[in-house]
Amino acid sequence: MNFFDDSFELKEIQRLEGHSDRVWSVSWKPATGTGGVPAVLASCSGDKTVRIWEQTSPSGSFHCKSVLDETHTRTVRSCAWSPTGKLLATASFDGTVAIWEENGDDFEFVNTLEGHENEVKSVSWNASDTLLATCGRDKSVWIWEVMPGNEYECASVLQGHTQDVKMVRWHPSVDILFSCSYDNTIKVWADEGDSDDWHCIQTLTESNSGHTSTVWALSFNACGDQVVTCSDDLSLKIWGADIERMQCGDVTVPWRHISTLSGYHDRTIFSVHWSREGIICSGAADDAIRLFVETEKDNSVVDGPTYRLLLKKEKAHEMDVNSVQWNTGDKRMLASGSDDGTVKIWELALKCG
Repeated sequence: MNFFDDSFELKEIQRLEGHSDRVWSVSWKPATGTGGVPAVLASCSGDKTVRIWEQTSPSGSFHCKSVLDETHTRTVRSCAWSPTGKLLATASFDGTVAIWEENGDDFEFVNTLEGHENEVKSVSWNASDTLLATCGRDKSVWIWEVMPGNEYECASVLQGHTQDVKMVRWHPSVDILFSCSYDNTIKVWADEGDSDDWHCIQTLTESNSGHTSTVWALSFNACGDQVVTCSDDLSLKIWGADIERMQCGDVTVPWRHISTLSGYHDRTIFSVHWSREGIICSGAADDAIRLFVETEKDNSVVDGPTYRLLLKKEKAHEMDVNSVQWNTGDKRMLASGSDDGTVKIWELALKCG
């Protein structure tokens, strides 16, 4: 569909209430919201709980299916479904990561991962469901190997950041890991051999057109040849790499700066997510949600792709927008979580009339 006719709006479908503190992160369960399967969403909060929201039908309203509590003793900062959707990992300021398994209509707590010295900020599964990455305030990134019987073994502890690590994300098809930090950098980690010797293969810094302040979040595009990062410096940056070389086994392929989106935000950008249709969504401290799309190709421009603002949703929430995520099944469905304690479900729709 053409995104260049300014005829779209971000329509609020439902406001989900139940959390008693700020919502830090939202995560759609894979393979839901498509093919007649009702969408399922997890949200986590400063109230120490995780809530599972489910549609009553493929086009119905959402209700709270489960509340995962009495496990974490402090804020739950991040939640992520495994690629199969069978497991949910939750990261907490109590220094632990909890693993939950879905059994029928219930979620069973099956393991706790311990090792971080203090607050765990983010958790991410790799595409093959064999590795789990975590990061935290202790400046470290941990890689856990998923073992049979819901056991997890620490494969590597990665030291390299000089400050709090805000987020970790696996590449969508290759086992390379990105981390972003309060130290203004993005690091790329890989295991180049069979020795489980993970190390930093590249650092994206101000010196190579990187950010000048805290990097809060990142997201890959659908094919994995580009990644977008967002920062306290009020910019979004696009980075690109040769995906064919990566998929042929060369994990050291360099990532290069492609484009900077600046002048759109005047407060910190906390969250960013790239839809499968190529729409970049950002959530920020100005309570707004913005959508960006690549401009139409101009063969006379040789500097690479440029992006433009598709729309800005003012007052999307009453307070900071901490997390935005597109549903991978229903490509037009978006979830957001905020300091106002609510989760909202949105639809990118054509304007009426």
